Amino acid sequence: MRYLFEEYAFDTDRRELHRGADVVSVAPQVFDLLDYLIRNRGRVVSKDDLINAVWNGRSVSDAALTTRLNVARSAIGDSGEEQRLIKTLPRKGFRFVGQVREAREVADPNPGDAPASAPALPDKPSIAVLPFENMSGDPDQEYFADGMVEEITTALSRFKWLFVIARNSSFTFKGRAIDIKEVGRRLGVRYVLEGSVRKAAGKVRITGQLIDAVSGAHIWADRFERDLTDIFALQDEVTVAVVSAIEPKLLQTEIAMATRRRPENLTAYDFFLRALPQFYLATREGVAETLRLVHRALELDPRFGLVAALAASCHMQNVLWGYALDPQFERKEAIRLLRLALSLDDGDPETLAWACVTSAFMVGDSESEMELADRAVALNPNSFTAWIGRGWVYKVAGLPEEAVRSFERAMRMSPLDPQLYQLFGGMGLALIELGRFDEAIVAGKKAQRQNPAFAPSYRCLAAAFAHLGRDAEAREAAARVLEVDPAFTISAWIARGGQSNAKLYIEGLRKAGLPLATTRRSNKNPFLCGA
Repeated sequence: MRYLFEEYAFDTDRRELHRGADVVSVAPQVFDLLDYLIRNRGRVVSKDDLINAVWNGRSVSDAALTTRLNVARSAIGDSGEEQRLIKTLPRKGFRFVGQVREAREVADPNPGDAPASAPALPDKPSIAVLPFENMSGDPDQEYFADGMVEEITTALSRFKWLFVIARNSSFTFKGRAIDIKEVGRRLGVRYVLEGSVRKAAGKVRITGQLIDAVSGAHIWADRFERDLTDIFALQDEVTVAVVSAIEPKLLQTEIAMATRRRPENLTAYDFFLRALPQFYLATREGVAETLRLVHRALELDPRFGLVAALAASCHMQNVLWGYALDPQFERKEAIRLLRLALSLDDGDPETLAWACVTSAFMVGDSESEMELADRAVALNPNSFTAWIGRGWVYKVAGLPEEAVRSFERAMRMSPLDPQLYQLFGGMGLALIELGRFDEAIVAGKKAQRQNPAFAPSYRCLAAAFAHLGRDAEAREAAARVLEVDPAFTISAWIARGGQSNAKLYIEGLRKAGLPLATTRRSNKNPFLCGA
């Protein structure tokens, strides 16, 4: 039996306590104490009840019992002062007062047919959003809980790399005790999202758990508490919070699984997943390895539009970072692949996002690129990639205010994303064009901390410090620019794809002492997005 409460799962069969994806270590006596309290949550249990159940009637001091109770409370995030889950009733005993759901094995109405009729897992990540349990006792909240599931299902279905089970199939499990592994088998999905809704004192608390339906392991769990005012606005807000939390977690889990698969069993999608961490490194070796992996993916699936868009981005970066032995060839390949990607799948927001950024730096048709970027975020308003792509496109087009708004929206979508340094770098450069130099310094430092090899962060700092008259810090940042890119000159940066319309940025670079032009050559230039 599994008992679910808040972000915890208490598994009596495995004798495990989980908080989200993590196993909480508890001593056997503490586990038995929790087990007894949870099983008997409908009544107050006395000290003698606990001693008989956990210690088999042996003599136990009040101090020892209190110690075990405090350890049990600590294991589930409670305390003797708060008593949110385990309540002490003076001179009466103890009671588990948390809202608990039970997960049992589902009885199959036709067990003999189930294995043959169960759908196979699709060749991409698959998820079902189960009906959220209404734990408030208010029938009106049933509509809110069902509406939350519909909103989350719709939002997840906008990610084309995800296979999402339709609401009608998921809702066949409404009101039933379920076993997650059985749900996964019946619906043919790898992941299951389940949750609950509770209303109290003008507030609503939503909890969610993402579970691997194959292994039963918890991948993610969280809770969200909001004021219950405008129902529709609340549903939108919580949907964004849930989706922005679980979508990156799903992708990380899939990447980890792809790295463990045997080379002879890799699919095009596996090669794509393996390429992403290399792409995030922002190094010469990372770009080369990304290209090797995405070209293997394209060999296996020549119609994989997202992979073609990623390949185009790599060729673009070879130009912008100064890695290319033949920049004209790399530029032509970037344009060819971005056009291929759009011809294969111009309805995927992430494909559109990567393609429009490559086009912004390699083609420079701002009107068309902004149209692509706007279409990407319209297709999936919850996509980090779409919003960061829009930020770069609008920054290149000379519209820094809109760029900053897009970068801020992207950060809301994925606040722990491995590509945040790109976001902060782009935001810093846009803030410079708005004359907001102090804010640009904050953004540049954040980008630098996340990825010390990211050259735009140092250029951002050099320009912003120079505009504020902080000459020593500007010279120090300029020295770091030349350290990571000895061949850097302002004119060479513009020729690679930098924006000649970034007047305040260019002026800041000059004030910081960076060279306007030189004949020096080097291939050490870890730029990202050419900013």
